[in-house]
Amino acid sequence: MKISTALLKKIQPSQNTPTLFTIFISLYAVFLFLGAYYFPTIITTILILPFFMISAYRWKLVGGILSSVWSVILIIFSSVTHHHSLLQDLIVSLSSYMVIGLLLVILYNYLENQNLKLKESENLYRQLFEQANDAILIVDNEGKIVNCNNVASNLIGYSRNQLLSKNLKEFIIPRPEQINQLENMDPQSGEWTLRNTQGREILFEVTITKIQNGLFLGTGRDITIKKQMEEALRSEWKRAQTYLELVQVILVALDNQGRVTLINRKGREILGFEAEEIIGKNWFDYFIPKSLRTSIKSVFQKITSGEIQSFEQYENSIVNKAGEEILIAWQNTFLYDNTGEIIGTLSAGEDITERKRTENQIKEQINTLEVLYKLSQEFTKTLNLKERANEIVQTCVERFGVCLAWLAQVEPGGRVKIIAQYPLEHSYPQQIKIRWDETPEGQGPSGRAIRSGTYQIVEESTTDPSFTPWKVQAMQAGFVTSAAFPLIGRGRTFGTLNLYSKTPGFFHPERLELFQTIAHHAASSLENARLFEETEQRLKHIQALRTIDMAISGSSEPMLAQKVALEQIVQRLEIDAASLLRYDPQQQTLIYAEGIGFRTPAIEKTSLKLGDAFAGQAALERQIISIPNVSDHSTYCQTNLFRDEGFISYYAVPLLAKGRLFGVLEIFNRSLHIGSEEWYDFLRSLAEQVVIAVEKEELLYNLEKTNALLIETYDATIEGWAYALDLKDRETENHSKRVTELTLLIAREMGVEEKDLVHIRRGALLHDIGKMGIHDSILFKPGKLTKEEWEIMRKHPIYAYEMLSPIQYLHPAIDIPYCHHERWDGSGYPQGLKGEAIPLSARIFAVADNFDALTSKRPYRDAWPVKKALDYIRKQSGKMFDPRVVEVFLHSDAIKILHKEKPSTLGY
Repeated sequence: MKISTALLKKIQPSQNTPTLFTIFISLYAVFLFLGAYYFPTIITTILILPFFMISAYRWKLVGGILSSVWSVILIIFSSVTHHHSLLQDLIVSLSSYMVIGLLLVILYNYLENQNLKLKESENLYRQLFEQANDAILIVDNEGKIVNCNNVASNLIGYSRNQLLSKNLKEFIIPRPEQINQLENMDPQSGEWTLRNTQGREILFEVTITKIQNGLFLGTGRDITIKKQMEEALRSEWKRAQTYLELVQVILVALDNQGRVTLINRKGREILGFEAEEIIGKNWFDYFIPKSLRTSIKSVFQKITSGEIQSFEQYENSIVNKAGEEILIAWQNTFLYDNTGEIIGTLSAGEDITERKRTENQIKEQINTLEVLYKLSQEFTKTLNLKERANEIVQTCVERFGVCLAWLAQVEPGGRVKIIAQYPLEHSYPQQIKIRWDETPEGQGPSGRAIRSGTYQIVEESTTDPSFTPWKVQAMQAGFVTSAAFPLIGRGRTFGTLNLYSKTPGFFHPERLELFQTIAHHAASSLENARLFEETEQRLKHIQALRTIDMAISGSSEPMLAQKVALEQIVQRLEIDAASLLRYDPQQQTLIYAEGIGFRTPAIEKTSLKLGDAFAGQAALERQIISIPNVSDHSTYCQTNLFRDEGFISYYAVPLLAKGRLFGVLEIFNRSLHIGSEEWYDFLRSLAEQVVIAVEKEELLYNLEKTNALLIETYDATIEGWAYALDLKDRETENHSKRVTELTLLIAREMGVEEKDLVHIRRGALLHDIGKMGIHDSILFKPGKLTKEEWEIMRKHPIYAYEMLSPIQYLHPAIDIPYCHHERWDGSGYPQGLKGEAIPLSARIFAVADNFDALTSKRPYRDAWPVKKALDYIRKQSGKMFDPRVVEVFLHSDAIKILHKEKPSTLGY
């Protein structure tokens, strides 16, 4: 089969040259003819076989027919020459021929199929050879080009036929290490440089393989552009690296396991490490704070696994080599491979630690302003000292992060009294003793703040020697640092604001400034509340005195008046019990007469000689005896009474009138009580009332005089309030006195009865009493008031009404404080009264008040001339003022009397 296939390959002539093949067939036929003459028929048939095969293969059907005809001729010729039976020879030959023909047909089909496959293989080879993207050359062992494809010829610049006469070595520019390989034509692979016919150097990626018969197959690919691109990429990469190093943000790349694959110089500077100390390290294990490590690593795993689709912006802290935490704002993106799979992340980070700190400072300042504004708003809602103090300490804890806040007021004798604390359940304030004198308890921050008028800080409560008296309690509470801020009002320190924290360094300068501001606002607010409470207390005192006075004057039984007096004493002095011991001059004995607040009847058995016990001493010495703590005087003969009743503090006040002793007033309290100077003054006033009640029977003829004296006292107190209001605003000093006089002059001109003038006078003096409830920041604001501030200012008549209405004695005088801002046309406040619905006293006062205000100098303007002020009053007649009051005012002698001016100077 191999010989036949090789023979077929070699005998295939060209379609243009059939001569040699024809001569060969003719000679072969002559030999067959001679053989047929001398050999038997079967041999002759076999000898025909090659001819048949060649004819059939070469000429297909025509060749078969010719071969058959030729075979029949040979058979007939053989039969004739050998004298065989022609029929017999034909049968034998035809049988042989059929068998052989069948075999030849099979053989023919097989050869035909192989031929087709060979042609297909050759066509495929030719297509691959010609259509390959790579250059293909076949060279011998000396480098001579035997074959090549079009890619090779085009790259080198020769036609294919021209190239077949060339040696490959003519085009190669070998490197030194390639020379020996090129000379020996060894199989190899690598990069060669070729120079084409245009002189251009081409970089080839070459593979040379030995095939057969001393031939070599060389394949090459032009990688010139690739190399140029790689070089460009390397250049770009170097440039990018330069940019990465110069950019002033952190650039860090992580693989899917969180390992650092790239970090720029800025990142290294912030972290404090060299590149080799960072690259390959797990970012989360080495450079993220422990408190954030688990959560951030979990987020990163979700990002790289695709669970989280977007993570462009993120903020978290990192840890540098020194262990410091630095807050970074990140911009992030994914890194992908050629298949689109996520292979890591690239993040750009900016150090925002300082910016964040600044933002927090701004937020804290805004928060501070909001709190201060809220406090100022809250302060205007109540004048209750206790409520305001509670608001202040609660705000310090809830809004500014202190652990404990308490507020205390200064008391006589070096004592400090806590009036508010937050949280309420904290036991620390009850465990400590605070003073402001030179004792050890007065050397702490509170005492120093009160004495110096400046804030005091304890940086470390466990080591500060001045904090020793409270060290144990502070350690138990966990307090690390504390501060005391003085509360200063009217030039004196009246209290402290004390704050505690468990955080070292909590009271930094910014917070100190904040708390100083809060303390300043608190002091102003508390001082106003204190003044309001003092005023309210004085009003209550007056009411108590009035109640006792009415009981004395309205009751026919002296004992009832005495009982009322004791009830008022217990209630207004805020003590637990009081008793009245009447003096019997005949027996020179103090005998129990009346008592209130006692749990046992033991007090009713009291009978003392002058000089016995404290009550006898007070009567004998005719001065008040004060015993803040009776346990310091165990020899007192009434010890059983104090023990059974649980009394701790005691006061004895001799009841004297015109040098005559009427008895002793005893005051008892079941807790430690130390009275203030004002308290003593009121006690004396109440004692005087008790004396009045006691001597009622003897002094009925002098009752009217006593009542007049009380009224003068009331009026003096009212004048004192008015004077206090004028003192509060120096710019309006003596305003209350002037406007009161002018109001009374106009009222007399209008025929108001004398009995009503008393109430008009009191109302005029108290016309601005409601301003005690207005915050100083509003009351003395130099510029214009805001809408909100104006709404608050308009409430002062209501405050006046609320302060005065509980006092029955001042009811007839309440019209002026409550209605003096009403207008004739109904546009006034607070009720919007119109015309004669406005009380007459308020209408009269409105004219006098406005005239005095206009003709008085103010910080924002000079005083008006009288004529200008009168013109204004006239123009406002029927608008602001009652026309009848204006008419009387303009034509009365009131102006001349008050200003001591002649009519000619007034413009009339």
